[in-house]
Amino acid sequence: MNTLPYSHWLADLTAELPAQLRLQRLIGGLRAHFRCGAVALLRLEEDHLRPVVVDGLVSESLGRRFAVQQHPRLAALLARGVVTCFDHDSTLPDPYDGLLDSMVGEPLPVHDCMGVTLRVDGRPWGVLTLDTLQTGTFDAASRAALAQCAVLVEAAIRITRLEQENQALSRSANPHNGNLHDEPALRAALDESEILGHSTALTQLLHEVKLVATSDLPVLLLGETGVGKELFARLLHRHSPRCQRPLVHVNCAALPESLAESELFGHRRGAFSGAVADRPGRFEAAEGGTLFLDEVGELPLPVQAKLLRALQNGEIQRLGADAPRRVNVRVVAATNRHLRDLVAAGSFRADLYHRLSVYPVPIPPLRERGDDVLLLAGRFLEQNRARLGLRSLRLSSAAQAALCSYHWPGNVRELEHVISRAALKALSRGARRSDIVTLEPDVLDLDALQSPAEPTALAPTEAATVPRPAIAAGTLRDALESCQRQCVQDALAHHQGNWARAARQLGLDASNLHKLARRLGLKE
Repeated sequence: MNTLPYSHWLADLTAELPAQLRLQRLIGGLRAHFRCGAVALLRLEEDHLRPVVVDGLVSESLGRRFAVQQHPRLAALLARGVVTCFDHDSTLPDPYDGLLDSMVGEPLPVHDCMGVTLRVDGRPWGVLTLDTLQTGTFDAASRAALAQCAVLVEAAIRITRLEQENQALSRSANPHNGNLHDEPALRAALDESEILGHSTALTQLLHEVKLVATSDLPVLLLGETGVGKELFARLLHRHSPRCQRPLVHVNCAALPESLAESELFGHRRGAFSGAVADRPGRFEAAEGGTLFLDEVGELPLPVQAKLLRALQNGEIQRLGADAPRRVNVRVVAATNRHLRDLVAAGSFRADLYHRLSVYPVPIPPLRERGDDVLLLAGRFLEQNRARLGLRSLRLSSAAQAALCSYHWPGNVRELEHVISRAALKALSRGARRSDIVTLEPDVLDLDALQSPAEPTALAPTEAATVPRPAIAAGTLRDALESCQRQCVQDALAHHQGNWARAARQLGLDASNLHKLARRLGLKE
């Protein structure tokens, strides 16, 4: 092993480099110096370790979260606090089995591993790990060298943290934005651990969200089902001056029409049958904080009028009360509907739409985020590995390509379900929990998931054989109502009687669907 290249690494520490690039160059230099298969820098966040920078591991490993209690080697590194080696005959499973990028053909287990705990300001910050497929790579000289290298890595971490603290101070001197002893770097890491991705679309979005978070403007999060609108609402709240106050989540689609007003604004005792006591609503619960109105397009029109008053005047009135109450609440709303279309159809108030969309934030669908799909897949692979008690769970290169080329109409939520099903399917086909389980494209079953955005075109002969729906004899109006009745019944059956979901499928407001159902004789 060559002499440690201190001068080169010190030059990187003192140079004005982006934090991620500085750490990446340092970790890459360690891999080259120790001539090993992979090096990883992992940050300790509560009860798990999050990869911050890796070199030599598959790309999706950055999306994984390694629960300390489930990985004995990582737990041992944190407990011992000194350079520790795990030889090829160690009985403790390696968290990176099957994840080294240099593997060709069948995945192989890691043979030798070496690591050390990193400490910053006297507290454990995380771990630095080195892995190789070559038995006997790490000797006594390697252990001594790693102890010296750990000091350089800790220095790079301190420099990065100081830069982030300076940036936080320059952005705002508002004391409500948090205490510097809470480590802005840690708070940023927690945000990143929830919203995974390095794509340009996501990076720009995160920057925009953090900027608008510092204001009190209403924000309207726009995006398809499954893109993670709730995560961005939480991010807005955490970066706002209201972060020490409550964040209250309301799923507007789940509110019964008859109780929506009471849920949001509260009620007085005796306001309606069953109101046996005064009850504050969600607005009052969010006092001083943020109210997140998910699926806001599902709110009934009467409630929309009261919501508009709350946004305009900061006043609410409990159901059955005589006097209004003042509230100090920031509203963040989200929808997967086209609210402009609902305004044109008369099912959403135009003035409320303009008030909510003071700052609209479109969230890009997964298909526009490039290789972010692999980072997210890594997160779900590790979750399923732990849930199913597997030694290792990974993707083949063909499976990675399949994930990147799929359209993802259900976005991140669909990806999560695909990985979960594939892991179970692999077990059902004979994979053992002690194996390094590799998911292939056939268990992902993406071909069977028809994407609405990519309909399969029918050949001319096929199109000619598609049966036309039977039309009952009678007037055109009778035929139209019969068709509407069938569509409503099918949507309700598909969603197991859930009216809000059926309405979304049909492109209707929930209250309008109820009216239509009554007119068609499907509801009293």
